[in-house]
Amino acid sequence: MIEQIYNYFTNEILYLWVNIGVLPFWLLIIFFPQSNLCKYLATSILPIFILSGTYMFIVYKAYLGSFDFDNNFSLYLGLNYISELFKDDYYLLMFWIHFISINLFAGGWILKDAQKLFVNKILLAFPLVITYLIGPIGIFIYWIIRIFYAKRLNLYD
Repeated sequence: MIEQIYNYFTNEILYLWVNIGVLPFWLLIIFFPQSNLCKYLATSILPIFILSGTYMFIVYKAYLGSFDFDNNFSLYLGLNYISELFKDDYYLLMFWIHFISINLFAGGWILKDAQKLFVNKILLAFPLVITYLIGPIGIFIYWIIRIFYAKRLNLYD
């Protein structure tokens, strides 16, 4: 039974499940930000816990597949080195889950911060969608909106 589950979750299947799996959390954050479901599911530790478990499973599979973990540190040596790392499916999947997790965490933070400042939910949807797609740009757009709602420019809040 465990072997069947292990064999089912190929890198391609994991990639599809991760992409489909984060959508309900993002839909809750964007369309139902005030709901208890959003509070207890999307902006809690639950999605990060699930994505962390998936990440650990991929690391385990990579370890069994003789992945060269020491080579990961070469990513700091230049673009050529990082492009070599991205040719490996395990590394690419680990990076993708890292990206998805950080964007989801940032989306949850944006939502909680916006609720404290009473940011208009319709206006908030735009930076949230952009954060889902392009994390740092969405955070920047929210920061610009936040300046007007907080009525102050604060770089460390």
